[in-house]
Amino acid sequence: VQLQASGGGLVQAGGSLRLSCAASGRTFSSYVMGWFRQAPGKEREFVAAIMWSGRSTYYAASVKGRFTISIDNAKNTVYLQMNSLKPEDTAVYYCAADKNPVVTGNQRSYDYWGQGTQVTVSS
Repeated sequence: VQLQASGGGLVQAGGSLRLSCAASGRTFSSYVMGWFRQAPGKEREFVAAIMWSGRSTYYAASVKGRFTISIDNAKNTVYLQMNSLKPEDTAVYYCAADKNPVVTGNQRSYDYWGQGTQVTVSS
């Protein structure tokens, strides 16, 4: 399984970015896909998750209403649309895949991880 995250960059506070995670290597039809982030000096934390079918999503309280997770099954790609970005959103963002078909923010449940993509929000 390979997960390739992209789309990070530098943006001003209040701006938007869209992250992408291209998944390959197997059939993901029963998987849950998640986004996590790790800020400097902090532990990695959950951001959002979605079932591969797209029918169920789950967000961390800190991003709910600002971030939207979605999935394009035909492209095997998961997206994280980030709006109204804040400096505290600055982090390396990681995508992950969980074989257990239950939407969760528990990162220990996730089996596969991609490399991170840096998001920097300036004030």
